[in-house]
Amino acid sequence: MLKKNIAVVMGGYSSEVDISILSGNTVCKHLDVSKYTVYPIHILKEGWFCKHADHKPIPVDKHDFSINVEGTKITFDCVFNSIHGTPGEDGILQAYFNLLGIPQTACNYYEAALTFNKRDCISVLKAYGIQTATNYLLNKGDVIHTSEIVEKVGLPCFVKANKAGSSFGVSKVYVEEELEAAIAVSFKEDDEIIIESFLEGTEVSVGVINYQGKVMALPVTEIVSENDFFDYQAKYEGKSQEITPAQISPEQTEKVQREAEKVFKILKLKGLTRAEFIFHNGEPYFLEVNTTPGLSPASIIPQQAKVAGISLPDLFDNVIEQALLK
Repeated sequence: MLKKNIAVVMGGYSSEVDISILSGNTVCKHLDVSKYTVYPIHILKEGWFCKHADHKPIPVDKHDFSINVEGTKITFDCVFNSIHGTPGEDGILQAYFNLLGIPQTACNYYEAALTFNKRDCISVLKAYGIQTATNYLLNKGDVIHTSEIVEKVGLPCFVKANKAGSSFGVSKVYVEEELEAAIAVSFKEDDEIIIESFLEGTEVSVGVINYQGKVMALPVTEIVSENDFFDYQAKYEGKSQEITPAQISPEQTEKVQREAEKVFKILKLKGLTRAEFIFHNGEPYFLEVNTTPGLSPASIIPQQAKVAGISLPDLFDNVIEQALLK
């Protein structure tokens, strides 16, 4: 059997570059080398390079997304997208690969752009009856009326960069006087921000994948942060407990899994995804969905796959096979 050339893209242009490289390296480590020839591709602000262990960094030809290895032109049968943030999670790379006719493992370009924009994603899902927190929106340059914000969303509240991941640009605000400083922090990450009401309850994360042709939710993970909320330290520096399966009732587990699958189908997603919810007054409230979630050893999707009895080689192979069917 002729092995397929797989480009595993990692890095990106956002604050999540290091986590993305960890994810990409995890994918490279677990892909079946009897089926695939794997090429780690770093997409960075300073350039696009293949960083294969057997070679010095090889520049990528952006005209057709190819590389030249010792005089031989290498093209790719599929791209495994493990870039968190721009340009891999917001639709830019998806559109580029679509133009080139190269299959890639994440959702399509429009769906990626939609889900990366918290404001727009929530607006779509609310129309389908998905419950969300009350929110207030700001663009850079808008006049800030703190009393108006508090009147709408209450206190405490969360101030978030609208298009950023891994809790960069996120603050929990307890008093009105802290709002302007928190807004300034968010504007360092994005020119749009979303301010959301605080929902008291149990936070959970649900991976949803198309596994062997069927949309299915993975076991639910409960997030117990040592910090005030599930921030970057909690996610990646061990400042949280991630309990899989979650310590919630079977009824709650079933409810949030079906809700996560509903989100996946409404938004026409594919590949590996992870949706975040909070159980507030017994009901799951949608927070956000990640369409290129973390795949490093500390990440939630690998934990959930293990509990589901799906090995990482099987999980990653399935994603590629699904991408090649399209």
